[in-house]
Amino acid sequence: MATSIGIMDSAYFVGRNEILTWINNRLQLNLSRIEEAASGAVQCQMMDMTYPGVVPMHKVNFDAKNEYDMIQNYKVLQEVFNKLKIEKHIEVSRLIKGRPLDNLEFLQWLKRYCDSVNGGIMNENYNPVERRVKGGKDRNHKGLRSSKSLQSYTTNNSGSGDALSLNRTSGPKHSRSSGGSDGANSSAEIQALSKQVTDLKLSVDLLEKERDFYFSKLRDIEILCQASELENEPISVAIKKILYAADAKESALDEAQAYINETLDAVEDEPETET
Repeated sequence: MATSIGIMDSAYFVGRNEILTWINNRLQLNLSRIEEAASGAVQCQMMDMTYPGVVPMHKVNFDAKNEYDMIQNYKVLQEVFNKLKIEKHIEVSRLIKGRPLDNLEFLQWLKRYCDSVNGGIMNENYNPVERRVKGGKDRNHKGLRSSKSLQSYTTNNSGSGDALSLNRTSGPKHSRSSGGSDGANSSAEIQALSKQVTDLKLSVDLLEKERDFYFSKLRDIEILCQASELENEPISVAIKKILYAADAKESALDEAQAYINETLDAVEDEPETET
């Protein structure tokens, strides 16, 4: 069982896109960022899917936004770990801060663990939406909106029972009522739009690969700075100030440089000991 996974294990090289796809497909969610799983609710439900009935879903708060509610979710998760004798320490104080690197690392571990239990096979008999609703109130808000509930909403609020089908048929009807030249023009426009979509998808794929490449570099740097023999060194502290800077609009470089300068000045000011 993968209760203890080394920091250099291949599990920690799984990209955020794969992690998000894994979560969204299994739990029927629409997460777009790793930080959206910082509340611990997603982790609880992943364990509920892996061990049906073990997690008291009525205690899991999918609407958790403040630190207190998030901590309660992680308490539920820790109790589940203890019950299953999973020796994994949960860095709650770091996870609830919503830092992408910390949350990605924990989700990477969680994916490896769940895959080691079920072989990476999705539990087809598990209804994630139903489990969330039974666990408490229906929690369909931004970031944790289930695709199944969205489909249900569309069906219940459309006169024909299928608003998507209605929208799809409205365009072609207009085309068929036009002359042959209009149909040819529409076909050409569709082909042009299809090409644009294909080109955009290729561009997105390239950007995602480039992003993941640089993210892995940052992750390597973080691991190095967290090594016990280096984590308190001034250069490691300065680098972590940049990595963990919360304000994306301002560069943390000035703060990091100032810290190094202060440290160096302090060392120079220390009186020399006589030998």
